[in-house]
Amino acid sequence: MPLPVDAGPWLAALREAVPDPRCELDFQDPFQLLIATQLSAQSTDVMVNRVTPELFRRWPDARALAAANAEEVEVVLRPTGFFRNKTRHAIETARILVERHGGNVPASMEALLTLPGVARKTANVVLGTAFGIPSGITVDTHVFRVTARWGWHDEKTPERVERSLMSVVPEPEWPAFGHRGVLLGRYRCTARKPRCGDCPLRGLCPSAE
Repeated sequence: MPLPVDAGPWLAALREAVPDPRCELDFQDPFQLLIATQLSAQSTDVMVNRVTPELFRRWPDARALAAANAEEVEVVLRPTGFFRNKTRHAIETARILVERHGGNVPASMEALLTLPGVARKTANVVLGTAFGIPSGITVDTHVFRVTARWGWHDEKTPERVERSLMSVVPEPEWPAFGHRGVLLGRYRCTARKPRCGDCPLRGLCPSAE
């Protein structure tokens, strides 16, 4: 359940801690961001960024990827892990985009959730980053951990954490908040040995060491 939070001071400190909220996946359009975000499951943005230049060089849009040979795509995606499932999801996603959306990525949560391998986390990334639509707050392992350390929630699932966060963070800030939470958790509020000493949130955070 959401806990009583005066988000204002926290958001101000978070903006200081992460002044440049951005997605670290490399992409040039919504299609590339969608596929890259799917590939990032059980992988890292660094690894995904290594394979997507070749992926999008050979299959630059939904129509090309929908017609791709799965074995050839698997060779490219192998370094990301679970490459057979990811290949199947990527090709099927491209096919659906072509058949239902004219090859374009739909700018709606409902439509994105019909795509294979797409849950709210991926949809929020795409909608917020590619379209500027505050559909929700991206809750990955970093955002889950960081906001729990803050004492903002005591939930056990990403879906319930997202609802808790959405109840205290102003809607226009949802996309940036998600990116800031990811970056804070990735580089400062790490799972082991968090860098609390120079964190702008130190004076607020009950878990600060």
